[in-house]
Amino acid sequence: MAPRAYWKGTLKLSLVSCPVVLYPATTAAEKTRFHMINRETGNRLKQQMIDAETGDVVESDQKGRGYELRKGKYVEIEPEELEAVQIGSNHTIDIESFVPSDEIDQRYLNHPYYVAPDGKAAIDAFAVIRDAMKDQDRVALAKIVLTNREHIIAIEPLGKGLLGTTLRFPYELRDEGQFFDDIKSPKITKDMVELAGHILQTKTAHFDPSKFKDEYENALKALVRRKASGKTIELPEPEEKPSNVVNLMDALKQSLKGRGGKKTSGKSHARRTRGRQRGAKKTQRAAAGRRKAG
Repeated sequence: MAPRAYWKGTLKLSLVSCPVVLYPATTAAEKTRFHMINRETGNRLKQQMIDAETGDVVESDQKGRGYELRKGKYVEIEPEELEAVQIGSNHTIDIESFVPSDEIDQRYLNHPYYVAPDGKAAIDAFAVIRDAMKDQDRVALAKIVLTNREHIIAIEPLGKGLLGTTLRFPYELRDEGQFFDDIKSPKITKDMVELAGHILQTKTAHFDPSKFKDEYENALKALVRRKASGKTIELPEPEEKPSNVVNLMDALKQSLKGRGGKKTSGKSHARRTRGRQRGAKKTQRAAAGRRKAG
C-alpha cells in the first residue's frame, strides 16, 4: 500500500507549475514505546486535564487557550480569534529564490519531506524543475503552509524526486555567543595539534548511515523480550567514573599508539625521512665513484 500523502498542492517556478505531494521523510514507528499502566490491574492509564488550582477534572467543553501575560495571569484567546490571524492555505509552493546549498546554516534545518509529482500529467514539469536545480547546483527557497502555520522550505534534488526541508526562523535559534563566549583560548603546542591530526587520519571514513546502530533501542527490545518470556533482569554493576585529571600530550600519544600509528610528531617523521633520503644519496654517490675508479 502506498503511503498516505501528508500534503498536496502545486509546486510553481514562475509560470511553470505541477501538482506535487509531500511525504514525511522520517518515522518513529520502529521505536520502542511504553504506555503508563496501573500496576495493580495491568490496565492502561488515561490522562485527564486537571485545574492547577482547584484540582478538579476539566471536561473538553471547558478547555480553552490562554497566553500568560505574567505569572498566573492569562488572556484567553477564542478559536474564532485565532482563525482571524491564520494564513489562508492556498496549497501552493511558490519558489521565491535559489541559493547555493553550502550557504544554508545547518542549524536552520528542521523537518525533511519527500516531494513527488502527483500524477502522470505532472511528471514533465516536475522533471524540468528538478533537473534545472541539478544543473545549477542550487537549492530552492519557498513558502508553504503546514498545519495552519507558514514555513520556509528548502527544496533540492534527491534521486528521481525532491527533498523538501522546512527551515527554522531566526527567532527559533539561540545565539551561540551565550554558550561560546566564555570558552578560553589556551596555548596549544603545534606538536599536540599534529598528533591530534594523525589520530583524525586514522579514523577517516565516508558517511555511511547504515553503520549507525541505536544500541539503546536494541537493548530496550531485548529487555522487553526477556521480560515477556519470564526471564529475570540482572542489573549491571555501576561503572567507576574515570578521573578528570589527564595529561593531554600523554593521552594523544596513547591514542595514536592504540590506533597503530606513530607516537612521533609530523616534524620528527619528516626529519627522519629527509635523513634517510640523504643517506641513500650518499650511498649512491659512493657507489658511482667506485665504478669510475674501476
